[in-house]
Amino acid sequence: MASEIRDINLAESGLRKIEWVRRNCPLLSMLHDEFEKTKPFKGQKIALSVHLEAKTAYLCLTLAAGGAKMYVTGSNPLSTQDDVAAALVHEGLEVHAWHGASEEEYLSHIRAVLTPGPNVIIDDGGDLVHMMHTELRDLIPGVIGGCEETTTGIIRLEAMNKEGKLKFPMVRVNNAMMKHFFDNRYGTGQSVWDGINRTTNLIVAGKIVVVAGYGWCGKGVAMRAKGLGARVIVTEIDPVKAIEAVMDGFDVMPMAEAAEVGDFFVTVTGCDKVIDEEDFMKMKEGAILCNAGHFDCEIDMAGLRKIATDTQPMRNNIIGYKLPNGRVIYVLGEGRLVNLACGDGHPAEIMDMSFAIQALSGKYLVEHRDEITDMLIDVPEDVDREVAVKKLAFMGKKIDKLTPEQEKYLNESGL
Repeated sequence: MASEIRDINLAESGLRKIEWVRRNCPLLSMLHDEFEKTKPFKGQKIALSVHLEAKTAYLCLTLAAGGAKMYVTGSNPLSTQDDVAAALVHEGLEVHAWHGASEEEYLSHIRAVLTPGPNVIIDDGGDLVHMMHTELRDLIPGVIGGCEETTTGIIRLEAMNKEGKLKFPMVRVNNAMMKHFFDNRYGTGQSVWDGINRTTNLIVAGKIVVVAGYGWCGKGVAMRAKGLGARVIVTEIDPVKAIEAVMDGFDVMPMAEAAEVGDFFVTVTGCDKVIDEEDFMKMKEGAILCNAGHFDCEIDMAGLRKIATDTQPMRNNIIGYKLPNGRVIYVLGEGRLVNLACGDGHPAEIMDMSFAIQALSGKYLVEHRDEITDMLIDVPEDVDREVAVKKLAFMGKKIDKLTPEQEKYLNESGL
């Protein structure tokens, strides 16, 4: 099937973006060179659905260097960059994606990368796996396994597995220490505020920021908001995480209370309708809402559109919604992932670690296909550690090693 993209003439711009990523992703570059020699994916078809920007493109090129036939699409209609999609087609990969795809077009693109019958799936949010298990079940026997990039996707996979519906092994890439410790906390923390700041051009210092959810992503968003000079309020459903937020120096309260005082609202929960109609009506004039969770359901956009008496585009990626009480609140990026809908996503050095985990997890699946029995598996500890050791070396840092005496001390009971 031929690629489906906006404009192949945009390739030069996309190639420049990918080159910048290459220069700042030493782990992926090392794997690219290694894979070119060893061809761990020779003869394998890989279907990939990840936010289609330059860092993802370099992952795709790394897997292709390893011998894979790549079928690529995005995992969010507003995060696809058309020049990057063109660059991948220029490099010989099959791509089905464009920025601003309708729901129908987006699903068509997902279907197009699965139709050739993938052996390995690289997913971000679970849409590839979902379609394989609904529309394209006849292709399941050809699947060795897959990797899931994000928390939301893992939630979907765990629900499927609990119900006995997951039919091939999936690696929980997001659970790897070298992924969620850094990608979710430092990557999300920086990229969310990058998207907010470049879109709004407003000061954060002195404002009240409400962060919904205090998982690793929420921790990063709250930490960066504090660093920008904001007063931070956290909303949570988990008492342990709520106590952690308090001890990290943040206020904690229900969303119903936070809605009345917040200037900026950032949802990072992976749940549905975290901010709903009742909350909208309590918000003050000019409140700014955005979402950093994978799907555009954390802010109840359907409910907001239903009650709004008027809408008005204010700036690129900002729409104002006039409420029945006369107040206007603003939503960034249509309630989709603000760091990608309104920015370029996580920094290259962060995704260097996350995508190295992805590439090595895919390699692990292919090499151990006959040994894997569980449907949900974690990233092997030696893969996690290998990425940590090599990343530390690329950063020019060294650490201590245990002496034989110290190892003996730690490993013997002394009884």
